Amino acid sequence: MKKLRVGVIYGGRSGEHEVSVASAAAVMANLDRARYEPVPIRIDRDGRWALADKPPTAASASEVIEQTRSEMKPLRAGREVHLLPRPSEETILAIDRTHGRGDEEPRAIVTGVGIDVIFPVLHGPHGEDGTVQGLLELANVPYVGCGVLASSVGMDKALMKRVFGAAGLPQCAYDVVLRRRVLAEPEVVAGELMDHLGLPVFVKPANLGSSVGISKARTPEELVEALGLAADYDRKVVVEAAVPNAREIEVAVIGNDDPIASVPGEIMPSREFYDYEAKYLDGSSRLAIPADVPADMGARLQSLAVDAFRAIDGAGLSRVDFLVNARTGDVFVNEINTMPGFTTISMYSKLWAATGMTYPELVDRLVQLALERHAEKQQLRVSAF
Repeated sequence: MKKLRVGVIYGGRSGEHEVSVASAAAVMANLDRARYEPVPIRIDRDGRWALADKPPTAASASEVIEQTRSEMKPLRAGREVHLLPRPSEETILAIDRTHGRGDEEPRAIVTGVGIDVIFPVLHGPHGEDGTVQGLLELANVPYVGCGVLASSVGMDKALMKRVFGAAGLPQCAYDVVLRRRVLAEPEVVAGELMDHLGLPVFVKPANLGSSVGISKARTPEELVEALGLAADYDRKVVVEAAVPNAREIEVAVIGNDDPIASVPGEIMPSREFYDYEAKYLDGSSRLAIPADVPADMGARLQSLAVDAFRAIDGAGLSRVDFLVNARTGDVFVNEINTMPGFTTISMYSKLWAATGMTYPELVDRLVQLALERHAEKQQLRVSAF
């Protein structure tokens, strides 16, 4: 049987670059070599694409950071790569610019490489937000995960909340403010937010993941500072009323038109909330999988996770994050992540392991879902005649 060539795209121009590298290392290590031929495609921090000479190996974001520090410069080994924005048997063009003899000018040697399916293991802006998905749609190549619309809505927390509201999903109170207002009149904005939401609140950039740029504000002064930090990262800032006695519970979803949900899992962060350091660097946060919740609450969380996935027209995979008031049992949908952290120790893979799906089975299922969705799209008419 012919092996499927799987292009694994990773890295990217995002604050979640290191997480992406670690996620891609896990995907490539667990692709069944009897069925798949992995092709590592790296996007450097400056946006340059390369056909990597060797696949990534780091098991965690902290390990990627340590490797980068030890090298003292970004890894640039590999041929320059361009993905063709049109249907072609040569999905990517790999360019080697080092050929030449003696005093000759180096000659660029271009090689076309066909890819059967793309696994874009990209987190955050310029990858998880629909931008790369749009390029893959132009190339008419199958790819793992949500499409352009679901990816962009899933990344933009302000739009995500509007969509969830239209779908009738329970959410905590929130407001959205523009960066220009935050910079022009921070105290006025803070006062309006306190009048509406009270304190404490969580302040977030609308388009970022892995808790980058997120703060908890308990005082007016902290709120002004938090707004400024979030505005450093995005033109829109989302401010949410804090849920009292909050438990952070997550559910993984997989599927296309008939998605299913994993068992719920709970995060007990080492810090006050699950920020970037608690997620990836200090290693002290604890997970409870499955979460210690009553059976009826567990079933409701799973049902709401599928509802959230369908609300954004999700495909392939997502992780839905909830906040649960430990005293009242009230459940709030916090957000959906259309390409969650994907290492073997990430919450998404652990949730499926507890539900009965191993990591290699998970990767295989996602590739098959990508192929199924692409095959269905090829049946659609592209002309009125």
